[in-house]
Amino acid sequence: MSSSIKPTALEPDPSFDRKTTSLLGRVSRHVPVYGLPALTVALIALFSVLLPDSFPTLFNLRSILADKAVIALLALAATIPMMTGKIDLTVGYGIVLWHILAISLQTKFGISWPVAVLIVLACGALFGLLNGILVEQAQIDSFIATLGTGTVLYAVALWHSGGRQVLGELPDGFLTLAGGDLLGLPITAFYVLGIAVILWLVSEHTPIGRAMYVIGSNPKAAVLNGIPLQRCVMGAFVASGTLSAVAGVVLASRLQIGQAGVGLEFLLPALVGAFLGSTTIRPGRVNVWGTLVGVAILAVGISGIQQFGGAFYVEPLFNGLTLLVSIGIAGYAQRKRGQSIKRRIAQQQLATEPTPAPSGAPTAKTASV
Repeated sequence: MSSSIKPTALEPDPSFDRKTTSLLGRVSRHVPVYGLPALTVALIALFSVLLPDSFPTLFNLRSILADKAVIALLALAATIPMMTGKIDLTVGYGIVLWHILAISLQTKFGISWPVAVLIVLACGALFGLLNGILVEQAQIDSFIATLGTGTVLYAVALWHSGGRQVLGELPDGFLTLAGGDLLGLPITAFYVLGIAVILWLVSEHTPIGRAMYVIGSNPKAAVLNGIPLQRCVMGAFVASGTLSAVAGVVLASRLQIGQAGVGLEFLLPALVGAFLGSTTIRPGRVNVWGTLVGVAILAVGISGIQQFGGAFYVEPLFNGLTLLVSIGIAGYAQRKRGQSIKRRIAQQQLATEPTPAPSGAPTAKTASV
């Protein structure tokens, strides 16, 4: 990921973009920014017209928000390392263990649910730290490192559960973590919104957020500017691991059972949402609101297709195709933008170079004689 699409690949360059005066140029400049949100709204309008009795209803809205909250949390978790040019696959593998552990600590070991939640969050943070150490200290590619640790997490989940469902009586306080409502909507939607606001404030309005984007864009420049590269990357993995543990707790509260067969199906849509997020709002840079838009278009598209009677394989097919399209769009736009910038630089250089005098014309020195 880090070598295929840079975090600033499509980010507007005011020094060049403000010089585009044509209507087509101005429109094309805003399409990457607002195209995906506009497409989401268009899909909502289309399905509302085609499915007036089922799609534009409060029940469907609640269903979408409840079903996709875990995916949104995992997509936000994946977004954090992507800001530094890394990828974290344990967001999909880890949730398998975290949701089983959240239940088994209460049902098998008699631990109170607040303590069980804290233990799960601490385990997520520690595994995030392990990923950061492998990537930055051991210098293992983030894809390989997190694939390895993720597989280990999945194996631990199989061992801990024995391949069977983890069942037991869970306290009401734990069940209301994902089962409660707020303002008539699932409370999990407000978890997503609150975490998104926090991540947005940190990434866009604090020095650590700007440092992470610099690292993702140019690690060498980050080091030369005194940015603690290793600490920032390791911190990003710790935050990602913690947030994936939060998603595991929410999933456990929602399902009320733990099983190793649940969780891996969230990995692809979470990564798709994060990749789609890099093509909108702040195009070319993974960003919080872009990630949520990416998850939203997946949720709307899949919900509408399923209500039309789509087969069981529609969701993974839709997710996979959307991932390929999003990466293709970002890569194509990155190349086109690079070519455009090089062409404008060449034009500026030609415009500022002095025009050579004709071969027969007298120079200033001979003219003065």
